[in-house]
Amino acid sequence: MKKIGIFYGSTTGTTSAVAEAIAAKLGVGKEHLHDVARGNAAAADGYEFLILGSSTWGVGDLQDDWYDFLAALAKRNLAGKTVAIFGCGDGSSFGSSFCDAVGIIHDDLQPTGCRFAGAVPDAGYSYDESRALQDGQFVGLPLDDVNEPELTDSRVTAWLSALAPDLA
Repeated sequence: MKKIGIFYGSTTGTTSAVAEAIAAKLGVGKEHLHDVARGNAAAADGYEFLILGSSTWGVGDLQDDWYDFLAALAKRNLAGKTVAIFGCGDGSSFGSSFCDAVGIIHDDLQPTGCRFAGAVPDAGYSYDESRALQDGQFVGLPLDDVNEPELTDSRVTAWLSALAPDLA
Protein backbone atom coordinates (compact mmCIF):
# COMPACT_ATOMS: atom_id res chain seq x y z
CA MET A 1 0.00 0.00 0.00
CA LYS A 2 1.18 3.51 -0.79
CA LYS A 3 2.14 5.83 2.03
CA ILE A 4 -1.03 7.77 2.83
CA GLY A 5 -1.35 11.16 4.48
CA ILE A 6 -4.77 12.40 5.53
CA PHE A 7 -5.12 16.18 5.85
CA TYR A 8 -8.35 17.74 7.12
CA GLY A 9 -9.82 20.94 8.47
CA SER A 10 -12.69 20.72 10.93
CA THR A 11 -14.66 23.29 12.86
CA THR A 12 -17.46 21.27 14.44
CA GLY A 13 -15.72 17.89 14.48
CA THR A 14 -17.64 16.23 11.64
CA THR A 15 -14.80 16.35 9.11
CA SER A 16 -12.35 15.28 11.79
CA ALA A 17 -14.53 12.27 12.63
CA VAL A 18 -14.72 11.29 8.95
CA ALA A 19 -10.93 11.66 8.60
CA GLU A 20 -10.43 9.42 11.62
CA ALA A 21 -12.89 6.86 10.25
CA ILE A 22 -11.05 6.83 6.91
CA ALA A 23 -7.74 6.37 8.71
CA ALA A 24 -9.16 3.48 10.75
CA LYS A 25 -10.63 1.75 7.69
CA LEU A 26 -7.30 2.05 5.85
CA GLY A 27 -5.13 1.18 8.84
CA VAL A 28 -3.43 4.58 8.68
CA GLY A 29 -1.77 5.53 11.98
CA LYS A 30 -2.66 8.73 13.82
CA GLU A 31 0.78 10.13 13.03
CA HIS A 32 -0.34 10.35 9.39
CA LEU A 33 -3.53 12.25 10.24
CA HIS A 34 -2.93 16.00 9.94
CA ASP A 35 -5.19 18.82 11.11
CA VAL A 36 -4.43 21.65 8.67
CA ALA A 37 -4.95 24.20 11.47
CA ARG A 38 -1.68 22.99 12.99
CA GLY A 39 -0.08 21.55 9.90
CA ASN A 40 2.57 22.49 7.42
CA ALA A 41 2.02 21.84 3.72
CA ALA A 42 5.58 20.50 3.48
CA ALA A 43 4.34 17.43 5.37
CA ALA A 44 2.60 16.36 2.16
CA ASP A 45 6.02 15.73 0.61
CA GLY A 46 6.39 12.55 2.64
CA TYR A 47 3.35 10.85 1.12
CA GLU A 48 2.50 9.21 -2.18
CA PHE A 49 -1.27 9.44 -1.66
CA LEU A 50 -3.01 12.44 -0.12
CA ILE A 51 -6.56 12.31 1.21
CA LEU A 52 -7.84 15.83 1.81
CA GLY A 53 -11.02 16.72 3.69
CA SER A 54 -12.89 19.97 4.23
CA SER A 55 -16.37 21.03 5.10
CA THR A 56 -18.10 23.80 3.18
CA TRP A 57 -19.14 26.85 5.18
CA GLY A 58 -21.53 29.67 4.42
CA VAL A 59 -22.34 29.76 0.76
CA GLY A 60 -19.46 27.90 -0.84
CA ASP A 61 -16.54 28.73 1.44
CA LEU A 62 -13.70 26.49 2.56
CA GLN A 63 -13.37 25.57 6.21
CA ASP A 64 -11.33 28.47 7.66
CA ASP A 65 -8.13 26.53 8.39
CA TRP A 66 -7.82 25.46 4.76
CA TYR A 67 -7.16 28.88 3.22
CA ASP A 68 -3.50 29.30 4.21
CA PHE A 69 -2.78 25.58 4.07
CA LEU A 70 -4.26 25.22 0.55
CA ALA A 71 -2.34 28.25 -0.71
CA ALA A 72 0.91 26.70 0.58
CA LEU A 73 0.02 23.23 -0.75
CA ALA A 74 -0.83 24.66 -4.19
CA LYS A 75 2.71 26.08 -4.43
CA ARG A 76 4.26 22.64 -3.98
CA ASN A 77 5.19 20.23 -6.74
CA LEU A 78 2.78 17.34 -6.27
CA ALA A 79 3.82 15.51 -9.44
CA GLY A 80 3.69 11.77 -8.91
CA LYS A 81 1.21 12.04 -6.04
CA THR A 82 -2.40 10.94 -6.11
CA VAL A 83 -4.99 13.12 -4.40
CA ALA A 84 -8.47 12.12 -3.26
CA ILE A 85 -10.80 14.69 -1.68
CA PHE A 86 -13.80 14.32 0.61
CA GLY A 87 -16.08 17.02 1.90
CA CYS A 88 -18.90 17.56 4.33
CA GLY A 89 -21.83 19.74 3.37
CA ASP A 90 -25.52 20.39 3.85
CA GLY A 91 -27.52 19.62 0.72
CA SER A 92 -30.75 20.94 2.19
CA SER A 93 -29.89 24.31 3.77
CA PHE A 94 -26.98 25.04 1.41
CA GLY A 95 -28.03 23.09 -1.68
CA SER A 96 -26.74 25.78 -4.04
CA SER A 97 -23.17 25.30 -2.80
CA PHE A 98 -23.19 21.66 -1.71
CA CYS A 99 -19.64 20.50 -0.87
CA ASP A 100 -18.12 23.35 -2.88
CA ALA A 101 -14.94 23.01 -0.79
CA VAL A 102 -14.20 19.74 -2.63
CA GLY A 103 -14.28 21.60 -5.94
CA ILE A 104 -12.21 24.50 -4.62
CA ILE A 105 -9.44 22.21 -3.37
CA HIS A 106 -9.53 20.24 -6.63
CA ASP A 107 -9.33 23.35 -8.79
CA ASP A 108 -6.57 24.96 -6.74
CA LEU A 109 -4.43 21.82 -6.92
CA GLN A 110 -4.88 21.25 -10.68
CA PRO A 111 -1.61 23.04 -11.60
CA THR A 112 0.51 21.09 -9.08
CA GLY A 113 1.03 18.01 -11.23
CA CYS A 114 -0.94 15.65 -9.00
CA ARG A 115 -3.34 13.00 -10.27
CA PHE A 116 -6.86 12.97 -8.85
CA ALA A 117 -8.77 9.85 -7.86
CA GLY A 118 -12.09 9.17 -6.18
CA ALA A 119 -14.72 10.78 -8.40
CA VAL A 120 -18.26 9.88 -7.33
CA PRO A 121 -21.44 9.85 -9.47
CA ASP A 122 -24.02 12.39 -8.28
CA ALA A 123 -26.86 9.84 -8.25
CA GLY A 124 -28.49 9.54 -4.85
CA TYR A 125 -27.51 13.01 -3.61
CA SER A 126 -29.98 15.82 -2.88
CA TYR A 127 -28.61 19.26 -3.77
CA ASP A 128 -29.11 22.07 -6.29
CA GLU A 129 -25.59 22.97 -7.40
CA SER A 130 -22.01 22.14 -6.52
CA ARG A 131 -18.65 23.46 -7.58
CA ALA A 132 -17.40 19.90 -7.00
CA LEU A 133 -19.49 18.59 -9.90
CA GLN A 134 -17.81 17.98 -13.27
CA ASP A 135 -19.36 15.97 -16.09
CA GLY A 136 -22.06 14.45 -13.87
CA GLN A 137 -19.62 13.33 -11.18
CA PHE A 138 -18.31 14.88 -8.02
CA VAL A 139 -14.51 15.24 -8.14
CA GLY A 140 -14.39 13.71 -4.67
CA LEU A 141 -16.63 12.22 -2.01
CA PRO A 142 -19.46 14.49 -0.83
CA LEU A 143 -21.02 13.68 2.53
CA ASP A 144 -24.17 15.19 4.02
CA ASP A 145 -23.87 14.11 7.63
CA VAL A 146 -26.44 16.77 8.60
CA ASN A 147 -29.35 15.35 6.61
CA GLU A 148 -28.17 11.83 5.76
CA PRO A 149 -25.93 10.63 8.61
CA GLU A 150 -27.05 7.05 8.05
CA LEU A 151 -25.36 7.12 4.61
CA THR A 152 -21.96 8.47 5.70
CA ASP A 153 -20.33 5.17 6.67
CA SER A 154 -21.55 3.28 3.60
CA ARG A 155 -20.49 6.12 1.30
CA VAL A 156 -17.02 6.25 2.87
CA THR A 157 -16.68 2.46 2.62
CA ALA A 158 -17.76 2.41 -1.04
CA TRP A 159 -15.39 5.31 -1.84
CA LEU A 160 -12.44 3.59 -0.21
CA SER A 161 -13.24 0.37 -2.08
CA ALA A 162 -13.23 2.31 -5.35
CA LEU A 163 -9.89 3.90 -4.37
CA ALA A 164 -8.30 0.53 -3.54
CA PRO A 165 -6.49 0.11 -6.91
CA ASP A 166 -4.99 3.59 -6.56
CA LEU A 167 -3.86 2.87 -3.00
CA ALA A 168 -2.08 -0.39 -3.86
